[in-house]
Amino acid sequence: MKRWLTVGLIVIVAGVAAYAFFFREDKTKYEFRLDKISEGDITMYVTATGTINAVISVEVGTQVSGIIAKLYADFNSIVREGQVIAQIDPTFLQQAVKDATASLERARAQFNDAKRTVDRTKSLFDKNLESQANYDAALTAFESNQAALKMAQASLDRAKINLAYATIYAPISGVVIDRKVNVGQTVAASFSSPTLYTIANDLQKMQVQATIDESDIGRITVGQEATFTVDAYPDDRFTGTVSQIRLAPVTIQNVVNYTVIIDVDNRDLKLMPGMTANVRVLVGSARNVIRVSNMALRLQPPAELVDSAKVKEMAGSGQGGGERGRWADGGPGAREGGRPGEGGGERMGMMKGLRDSILAAHGGKMEEDELRAEMRKVFEKMRPARPTSIVKPPARAGQQTKFGIQSVFPELQKSVSTTSRQRARGRVWVLTAEKKLVPVQVTTGLSDGKYTEIMNSTLKAGDEVVLGATSSAAAKAGGQGTTNPLAPTPQRPMGGGGPPR
Repeated sequence: MKRWLTVGLIVIVAGVAAYAFFFREDKTKYEFRLDKISEGDITMYVTATGTINAVISVEVGTQVSGIIAKLYADFNSIVREGQVIAQIDPTFLQQAVKDATASLERARAQFNDAKRTVDRTKSLFDKNLESQANYDAALTAFESNQAALKMAQASLDRAKINLAYATIYAPISGVVIDRKVNVGQTVAASFSSPTLYTIANDLQKMQVQATIDESDIGRITVGQEATFTVDAYPDDRFTGTVSQIRLAPVTIQNVVNYTVIIDVDNRDLKLMPGMTANVRVLVGSARNVIRVSNMALRLQPPAELVDSAKVKEMAGSGQGGGERGRWADGGPGAREGGRPGEGGGERMGMMKGLRDSILAAHGGKMEEDELRAEMRKVFEKMRPARPTSIVKPPARAGQQTKFGIQSVFPELQKSVSTTSRQRARGRVWVLTAEKKLVPVQVTTGLSDGKYTEIMNSTLKAGDEVVLGATSSAAAKAGGQGTTNPLAPTPQRPMGGGGPPR
């Protein structure tokens, strides 16, 4: 009996301990991190890297082989178009001219002899003292020597041209930014033209060749403002304008990029060819708008912290589950002329008024198909024109473009970007007096990576939203870093968009 009493006591103690362990009340408390909705400016940029180059840069080569006899220009030399900048040893080229001259004289002598022969043969042939065969042979010899004389003259002209090519002239006016050869060096132009100099036309006007990722190229438009910095002048910020978006793709490690040309004014000559530029292109901006931190949009709280009763109540009234209920009745979120579900009350009223006016104009007698066709025509006129490709008018013959190219073809540019004020859905969380979280649906616009514009919401500047929270249990653990169960997930924020690339 005593043994069974002891066993029963042990079972009771174990049951009480298990109940206390598994069914005790969780008294974990959370310290919430809050932030206020503010009012300010949002600017959206596309970032990239590029290389600074001269607008026009020419590599001066040679068409003949030989030894460099003289150099008349060095690094940083200012040259004018047509100025002599190098001289190749003309000894062999002069001898080639003499050989061609001798060959021409020999061909001319043979031609004169053939001419005398054909004249004599023709005279005898006219008197029936020479056969037709001999006359034809003399005429053929004359024509062959005539062709040989023309070939000899062409060889002499070619030798003179090669001799002229031994003197190198500057093709454009500018500055020598690179010299590839020295006096006494032999250059061979048998297979490819060797480069002697690199001349930049005007270093006061430079361009940045920026590499833009294919995911961002749709936001770039000709005429957009761009700013960039270079490592040589970290405290200076340079400005430029997008002038060209080249259509040729550049694949780097399986990533497709496009080259964007940015024109830059370099009057102070700080920028030099080859510098690396860290570029930011302004693609969208909004001033004095309501904005919220991106951390609030990325928040994903656990279910035990959400006020489920309040969420159900809001869903029943058409508020918490989405903006559809608030937009459908023309409430605070309604926008005139919006998409379906945006400003539904005003849109339906406008459609009804348009329908009634069309029916009244036709005496109230119209088939349903005809009525729909008339309404479709009205909506087509009201719809804003879509941006189309910009095609510049063809340049007149002889007209120089900014790249020094005579073009008679129009220039194609991609469609104009419409990045600014793109609408999307998002959600933030507010804290109630009972320390519970309630969702608030918002309509987001531009995002600069830190803040996102709020376009439609019941929230206003100064209202507090939740960014995250720290549990008391995690705070007591210490030493291992504080665990934040409400930390924003690293995924793309709902509706707000991530930071610009």
